[in-house]
Amino acid sequence: MPFLSIFEKSKTKKPLPPAPPEWAPAPETSHKSGLMNEAPEQEFEAAEEFCATYPVEPPRLLPTNVIESINALGCKVWGFETPHLRRFTGTIRNPEDAKNAEAVTRIETSPECGDTCILSNYPLVAGLYEIKGKRGAYYEVKIIELIEEGFVAVGTACRPYPEYRLPGWNRLSAGLHLDDMRKFFEDPCGGRDYVDNTIRPGPGDTVGCGFEFQTGTVFFTYNGIRLPDAFTGVYLPRTQQDVYAAVGVSGAVKINVNFGGDHFRWLEGNEWSWRVEGQVGGHLVAAIEEADADLPSYSEASSSFRTYG
Repeated sequence: MPFLSIFEKSKTKKPLPPAPPEWAPAPETSHKSGLMNEAPEQEFEAAEEFCATYPVEPPRLLPTNVIESINALGCKVWGFETPHLRRFTGTIRNPEDAKNAEAVTRIETSPECGDTCILSNYPLVAGLYEIKGKRGAYYEVKIIELIEEGFVAVGTACRPYPEYRLPGWNRLSAGLHLDDMRKFFEDPCGGRDYVDNTIRPGPGDTVGCGFEFQTGTVFFTYNGIRLPDAFTGVYLPRTQQDVYAAVGVSGAVKINVNFGGDHFRWLEGNEWSWRVEGQVGGHLVAAIEEADADLPSYSEASSSFRTYG
């Protein structure tokens, strides 16, 4: 297979790295209900059934044409896929769209839009690719407008994820909900306190989400300032899954999502060690010795799962 031969690695054994930290529940108090945004019990039960029925996708190799696009366009290849939910009433314009001249993704929704989780088209963290010289991956969300009861959440998730559940509520998903600034990881209840409750992001503010490879740490930023680590020891071992950017929306919102096509407000994120295109689609991890060259695309794989709402 010519594609794989490019990335062929030596089978010489290397010293094992230090064991990663084990995941443990965050020390903050867990709330039984949210301050603002609550989902129906029916959707909670449907999501539990969804996760029990559909296992987490294994990590996948990117198709050759996507690798070529990354080499040519870099982070502008990343964007978001339009959800299949009837409740999602809005538009998504990615940098690669013919009519979008911007280097960021624009997501706009109407007041009728219900709770929706929108996943990136390609992984933020790809399990089959090496991380040599890389510290992590990062992206940012800038709020342009929040109208009436408009709601935004920022985080990560693995596929398949129930589109009608906000980031952080279900399996292998982390999220920061901007209405009450509570953090969630596989937490279907009210989340955990995160930062000073005087912080309430609004129009003009930017919230970022990052993942550190070595420690399995999910963290967030606010207007360029890194906030305390939210969760540590998650998504490990990293080679067991692909992790996607996940944005939650409800009501009328207008946001820009930046994977690096525009300058990050968190200055460290502009360094190559944090750039998404520097890890995803690069060299394969040494443990991979064979794979199917005719792998389905990420969109083809995800389309086989049923939706709700």
